[in-house]
Amino acid sequence: MSRPFDLAGTVALVTGGNGGIGLAIARALHAAGAAVMIAGRNDAKNAAALAAFADRAAAVIADVTDEAAVQGMIETTLTRFGRLDILVLNAGINIRKPAQEMSFEEWRAVLAADLDSAFLCARAAYPALKGSGRGRVIAIGSMLSLFGAAFAPAYGAAKGGIVQLAKSLAVAWAADGITANAILPGWIDTDLTRTARDQVPGLHEKVLARTPMGRWGLPEDLGGIAVFLASREAGFVTGAAIPVDGGYAAAI
Repeated sequence: MSRPFDLAGTVALVTGGNGGIGLAIARALHAAGAAVMIAGRNDAKNAAALAAFADRAAAVIADVTDEAAVQGMIETTLTRFGRLDILVLNAGINIRKPAQEMSFEEWRAVLAADLDSAFLCARAAYPALKGSGRGRVIAIGSMLSLFGAAFAPAYGAAKGGIVQLAKSLAVAWAADGITANAILPGWIDTDLTRTARDQVPGLHEKVLARTPMGRWGLPEDLGGIAVFLASREAGFVTGAAIPVDGGYAAAI
């Protein structure tokens, strides 16, 4: 009998996996037994992230907004590990400006990095995920998949789209044995949100006041749900969007 949530023998590709939430998820999947390919644009950051793994891990430089680079990333993963079972769509950026101050170029940059990239990666990974017989797509959305924020119109639009993309993939690929789900992180303490605290006055206090658990989340708080969704035990869970936010979405 295998252990519950055992990922031994599987291979996971985590985009934006060289820091923050992506690295925490990669480490959790690895701890559960998966081999892990980290994808990121920064070679030095990729190398530093690999130091967290003793074995069964590699990194690839990839611009996930570039169609050819995405295909190369998938091929590199298959060459290195021979298969692909779990795709974590985590790469993304944010530009914090109200809509009236945001240029179209800035809008497009966020949509490309956060939503277009997810589509490109999922489409390129489809044959390998189907061939796995138990493919898993785990898309990282946001609490802004549910709420609006005056300072993040492009990010909110992209993360809302991530949920609908996951639902569409869940319906389209169920017959191929592939599940697709979204994780919606709340306010997680990362480099990205530390910048937000610098840019948005009073954000820290507002987050603590709204969050029933009374703290910011940690990247490691996302690891357990990712392992569950990647496991055989979640084989009948698809099309879901699961908040991991300390109760933020439930509070009024």
